[in-house]
Amino acid sequence: MLFFGSVLLKALTVPLLARVAWLDFTTQKIANRDVLLLLGLGLGSLALFSLYSRSWFGMGLSAVAGLLLFVMLFPFWGLRKIGAGDVKLMAVTPFLIGGGNLALFSVLLLILALATAAIVRNPLMLPAGAFRLFVQHLDRKGVVPFGVPISVAAICTIAFVIYKSLVLASSSGILDQLN
Repeated sequence: MLFFGSVLLKALTVPLLARVAWLDFTTQKIANRDVLLLLGLGLGSLALFSLYSRSWFGMGLSAVAGLLLFVMLFPFWGLRKIGAGDVKLMAVTPFLIGGGNLALFSVLLLILALATAAIVRNPLMLPAGAFRLFVQHLDRKGVVPFGVPISVAAICTIAFVIYKSLVLASSSGILDQLN
C-alpha cells in the first residue's frame, strides 16, 4: 500500500502543476500556496516510497538538489532575471520527481525552455491571432512565463515515473499481491 500511496500522491501533483502552468502563463505569478502544496505532495510521495523501499537516499538526494537549485537560482531573482515563483517551483521540483529522475527532467526542461523562449521571441510562429497578440504583449513586457516549461517538464517526468513504477509493480508481482 505504501508503493501505491506514493504513486497516487505523484499523480495528484499533475493537475496542480497544470494549474501552476496556466496561472503563470496568464498572470505571470506562481502562488506560494501552490508551491507549498506541491512540496507537501512531493515530500509525502518520497516518504512513502522511502518507507516502502527502506532507503532514504532518494529523499536525501532530492533535498540536496532542491537546496542547490534554490541557492543557485536565488541570485538570478535578485538580478530580476527570473521570478521568485519560478525559483521556488524549481526548488520544489526535485521532491516531485525524485532525485533519480533529475537528468530526464533537465533535458525536458532545456528543450521546453528553448521552445518557450523561441515562441515568445517569434510570436508569428503561432496560428491563432489572439494567442499571438498575448505573446506579443508578453514580449513587450519582457516577461517569459518560465513556470510553464518547468511544470510541463515535471508533468512529463512524473508521467514517466508513474509508468515505470507501474511496469515494475506488474513485473515484480506487487499487483498480484493486492488480489
